[in-house]
Amino acid sequence: MTTNLQPVVIQGGMGIAVSSWTLAREVSLAGQLGVVSGTALDGVLARCLQDGDPGGHRRRALAHFPSPAMAERVLASYFIEGGRAPDRPYRPHPTLTISPGRAAVELSLVGNFAEVWLAKEGHDGLVGINMLEKIQTANPSAILGAMLAGVDHVIMGAGVPREIPRLLSDFAAGRAGELTIDVANATRTHRAVLDPVDHLGDDLPPLRRPQFLAIVSLHVLAGYLNRDPEIRPDGFVVEGPRAGGHSAPPRGKLVLDDAGEPVYGARDDADLAKVAELGLPFWLAGAYASPEKVAEALAVGAAGVQVGTLFAMAAESGLRPDLRRQVLAQLASGTLVVRNDPRASPTGFPFKVAELGGTLSDGELYADRSRICDLGYLRSPVERPDQTIGYRCAAEPEHMYLRKGGDPADLAGRTCLCNALMANVGLGQVRRSGYIEEAAVTLGSDLASAHRLIERHPTGWTAREVVEWLVPELARR
Repeated sequence: MTTNLQPVVIQGGMGIAVSSWTLAREVSLAGQLGVVSGTALDGVLARCLQDGDPGGHRRRALAHFPSPAMAERVLASYFIEGGRAPDRPYRPHPTLTISPGRAAVELSLVGNFAEVWLAKEGHDGLVGINMLEKIQTANPSAILGAMLAGVDHVIMGAGVPREIPRLLSDFAAGRAGELTIDVANATRTHRAVLDPVDHLGDDLPPLRRPQFLAIVSLHVLAGYLNRDPEIRPDGFVVEGPRAGGHSAPPRGKLVLDDAGEPVYGARDDADLAKVAELGLPFWLAGAYASPEKVAEALAVGAAGVQVGTLFAMAAESGLRPDLRRQVLAQLASGTLVVRNDPRASPTGFPFKVAELGGTLSDGELYADRSRICDLGYLRSPVERPDQTIGYRCAAEPEHMYLRKGGDPADLAGRTCLCNALMANVGLGQVRRSGYIEEAAVTLGSDLASAHRLIERHPTGWTAREVVEWLVPELARR
């Protein structure tokens, strides 16, 4: 179903492949904006292919990639007929640095294309991709890969995405796009540059510029992005502190409550009237997942809401089935707790973690894991004294982080989210020691709507049932 009207519901882009193509496709088929997570889709493709590509979905998508030669190189590098042995580690894949190698760019282009293509397959509904501004070095190739598949919206948070509108326009015109990269100790400006023609040549198809939605927590940031056409998005998602995953830290000095969670106050609430005055469409997120909250959002001038947690629990999400069953069981019993941990994420942003047995929310399991950083999506670039670039992460081995000039105060309590989020969707690495990476599930802290749905659907729910509950008039059509 296609409509020229703005969607009322945007399905949140969660984790690594929790907002999977299967979930996004179902939401899109229900007439709303289905969104795939754009985080680490190069790694997701590489590992799915090594698992034999169950169902053949990725290979079906790759058969439609504009450059058959590039798709074939990726398949030759990672596909294992019948899948790897369960105790065999996944083959590592190259990381996306400021100046990435060609193999790294190609895997990212193909991985993001495949996820969006599958979400859009067989219908003409809207599909978006969610990115983290924090993962700057991966964003140019991820966005270009999504555009090759005809993505309709790019959504980005976890920072100030002021250069994305220009990047989208440049790619749509077939020009090289570039992003300024934040580099610690920088003595000069560092930019990541990606030229579509250089990588696809005559295989580059005409590209359509997607709409860009910036995720903001305050009206001040929305006003800043709106003031200049060069950095102005096409709309905003205004996200409150109860939203899942990474959230903005409280304004001012960080204060923790008795449970060790950040304390938010009135200064952390966006002035929605000032957002509305900007004249761009906006959606509200963070505790807006109910029919009543949808109506409230529409009443203040919003186009609708963005919802994550209910979709993360839906049957079509990419969350490992055993983890989804555990979440629903604890929800039904009233024992599901989501903690806003100010230390877990190496990014420094508070990160919400569901307290589930058998995951890294268990202190003993966390302590048993040896620090390792081999995926590197959340690494931060740092300029060395000789002006070359290194990369460090507060969740890597302590001696390595300190040797790279990291602050010792950054180390305590950090979780390797890259490996944990891969484990959430059944793609956890198997170490040569036999250790299998554990999961760390993130959800929003507002569970009231989830409690209401588990009463209506005791065995769980589908994405379409979430949409029809949030917007009841859809069920009456």
